[in-house]
Amino acid sequence: MTNPYFFMAVVYLLVGLAAAAEMALVGFGVVPGFSGVNWFRVHFITLGVVTETLFGLLPRLQAARLGLPRPKTRLATWLTLNVGLIALIAGIFVINKSMILVGGTLIFVAALLLIQELTQMSNQSGDAAGQGRRFYIVGLLYLLLGVIIGTGYWLGWSGPLRIVVPIEAHIHANNWGFLSLVFAGLLVDMAPRLTGKPLASDKAISFIFWGMTLGAAGLVAGPWLGGNLVVTVPGLILHIAATVSLVVVLIRSLKNAHLTNTPGAWHLILSYLWILLPVAMAPIVILKIGGIAGAPVEATAPQALIYGWVLQFAFAFIPYFMGRYWLHDEQPRLGGGWLSVAFVNIGSLFIWLSIFIEPMRNVFQGAAYVFYVVAIIPVAWALVKQVQQDMHLVEA
Repeated sequence: MTNPYFFMAVVYLLVGLAAAAEMALVGFGVVPGFSGVNWFRVHFITLGVVTETLFGLLPRLQAARLGLPRPKTRLATWLTLNVGLIALIAGIFVINKSMILVGGTLIFVAALLLIQELTQMSNQSGDAAGQGRRFYIVGLLYLLLGVIIGTGYWLGWSGPLRIVVPIEAHIHANNWGFLSLVFAGLLVDMAPRLTGKPLASDKAISFIFWGMTLGAAGLVAGPWLGGNLVVTVPGLILHIAATVSLVVVLIRSLKNAHLTNTPGAWHLILSYLWILLPVAMAPIVILKIGGIAGAPVEATAPQALIYGWVLQFAFAFIPYFMGRYWLHDEQPRLGGGWLSVAFVNIGSLFIWLSIFIEPMRNVFQGAAYVFYVVAIIPVAWALVKQVQQDMHLVEA
């Protein structure tokens, strides 16, 4: 049987494809929208596609770096995560608090089990597993925090926890904390095999790690405290500086390895445009420069963030690591093609245009999701073929 995490990631990608198609129809007024569907759809990408892949990948990646035997899939972790995902996503769709509580609790437990596994592997070898491991551990800790905030939002915990703006705090914990740190760790660990050299010096990587870690803390604490600028602004500056540094060393590393003529490299590079853009917009919204209202930006920008950054990054790294660790390809390629590069970024551009051109908002959003659907189809098809190849290897 193929790796169960990766199999579920492909399933969620296919469901996410259908959800994107549904959103295109909503934008064009063909079908009505439904309450809760925006959060429902986003979690197919973040907790579905990406988290499934990371849970399956990180133990194998660390075992390879430590020279340990290939770890077996821990059934308890897999079941806990997947039952939790189903309960949470279904609970959000029907707004059932009991299901949300069960789902959030199980995902929290699954993240703890993964942290325990990674820590145990490092203790077993007496090695820190390179620079990437600390990004993964701290990123997973932010996931735990994001689960608490997100679950608590639906269950009325925000008041007792004194979280003034829980949705924003939840988004910041998951995106600027969990995903930013884990993605950076993947680039750190991916670079030596992909380019033949480390991504950057130890000093530069430490700056990126601490900038993202402390920056995310400020970005979570800001909305937690009701938009407190004393913690938000330093967090914003640190996170921007760390992310820009990461992009600079990434471009330099890919260019030196003559990989900037490949679509997978451009998926990685351009994906960071869609996380830097909302961060750069934050001071404009906060200071109300140009009369730009914050509500449309806060409501709509996360769509481009998830599809333009998270999903686009996944287009590149999932096929790469699938080839490396499941198909045993010694020289795997980054995923994606020029069609997916063009269409996923055009879709994200249309999402941002919909924020500022209100009369055309629905049309732009409908068009954006048409572009997203077209971008996802070839990547999903390539991943399905990889799963089939993995199954054939197991049968052989």
